[in-house]
Amino acid sequence: MEIQIDPEGVWYHGSNLPLSELRSGSTITQWKALAEAFSHKPRSLCYDDTGHIEHDGQEKGYLYVVDEPLVIGRDIYPHPRTTMDENAEFLTRRPIKVRLIAEL
Repeated sequence: MEIQIDPEGVWYHGSNLPLSELRSGSTITQWKALAEAFSHKPRSLCYDDTGHIEHDGQEKGYLYVVDEPLVIGRDIYPHPRTTMDENAEFLTRRPIKVRLIAEL
C-alpha cells in the first residue's frame, strides 16, 4: 500500500494511557486509523492493500494529535525497523506535545 506524507499534515499517536507529551522514540503516523488501532495495544495487527486494519487489541484507547509543528528529519524520522509499508510509522527524536482528540 502506498502511504503519502504531507509535511504540513496532521500527525497522530494512539495510546492506552492519558498523555500530554510523547517521549523521544515514540511512534506517530499520519494514518489516523492506524493510530486508533494501536491505541488498543494489540499483540497482532495487519492491514490489506485497501487500508482495512484488523487487530486483536482490547484495551481502552486514547487518540492524540501532535500539538506543535514538526520537521521531518529534524524532529521525526521514518521508523527504521518497521514491518509496515514506507511512511506508515515515524519515530520522535525529542519530547513532543500532544492533545487528546478522542477516547476509543
